[in-house]
Amino acid sequence: MLENTGRTELSSLGEFGLIKHLTQFIQIKNESTIKGIGDDAAVIDYKDKQTVISTDMLVEGVHFDLAYVPLKHLGYKSVSVNLSDIYAMNATPKQITVSLAMSNRFSVEALEELYQGIMMACDKHKVDIVGGDTTTAKSGLVISITAIGEANADELVYRDGAKDGDLLCVTGDLGGAYVGLQLLEREKKIFMESPGVQPDLGGNDYILERQLKPEARKDIPPLLKLLEVKPTAMIDISDGLASEILHICTQSEVGCNLYEDKIPIDPSTYNTAREFNLDPTVCALSGGEDYELLFTIDQSDFPKIKANPNITVIGHMTSRKDGVNLIAKGGTTHPLTAQGWDSILKG
Repeated sequence: MLENTGRTELSSLGEFGLIKHLTQFIQIKNESTIKGIGDDAAVIDYKDKQTVISTDMLVEGVHFDLAYVPLKHLGYKSVSVNLSDIYAMNATPKQITVSLAMSNRFSVEALEELYQGIMMACDKHKVDIVGGDTTTAKSGLVISITAIGEANADELVYRDGAKDGDLLCVTGDLGGAYVGLQLLEREKKIFMESPGVQPDLGGNDYILERQLKPEARKDIPPLLKLLEVKPTAMIDISDGLASEILHICTQSEVGCNLYEDKIPIDPSTYNTAREFNLDPTVCALSGGEDYELLFTIDQSDFPKIKANPNITVIGHMTSRKDGVNLIAKGGTTHPLTAQGWDSILKG
């Protein structure tokens, strides 16, 4: 494994030397990877499978702040957020490409740390790194990852299959990543105002991990297959629950009733949100970066999932003319929007 000792300038290795150095420990895990790093292009053979491809880019100062994000965690997260898109198609990720743009502020050792996190995520999800690119940036760090997966044609799930009467389900719990971000931003502000003050992060491991080291739900596609449930529509929650519900409704041409009291929120998320004078429901609706899976199922499949602790039914799909609505805890109905719920729900 890569060892971070001292500081080695990027210029001492050059582009190709850096690529060779960072990828020297990569091992192929999948039979579909015919040719990985080392040629003009990767060669992948899925035979009779469908190929699923997704790309995400993380930009310093926009998607992450290195003042409080460890590079190893950043590497892990950059892979997780991409693989989440593949799982949201009910597919299995097999390969990724990794492209980096970085300024000379970063040393070889810093990029080794980033790659340690990338390879940890690849090992967990049994994914091969098969290519990518490196280039110079005038400032900061940019990470672009393309994830490639496979699925049988009859197992793929899109966003446009939800029907009136389908149940709306979500995995895990929501809002934790956003609340974790608020905590990190608070401690950064305190540090900037009083350098040397140690951050007060004790007892907040869960919400911090939700922000810094999110886990793509690799367990859900095989679980659904085991339960003999195929979702009618599915999407991952990267931009907040409200936004993703609206995506499904738009693509499927249906409406939805979402019940506020059914939205799963972890106690640590709830309590910390209140400490910040935030409504926990707002955090779940618009916070984003939870990387849970949101999906719809036929009502006949409810008995198969009702006792599973990984899945919560939070609403149901309706006719498009009925609109997309949030049924608040008090029973009142509000049109669901992707943001701006503070004035309605706070208090």
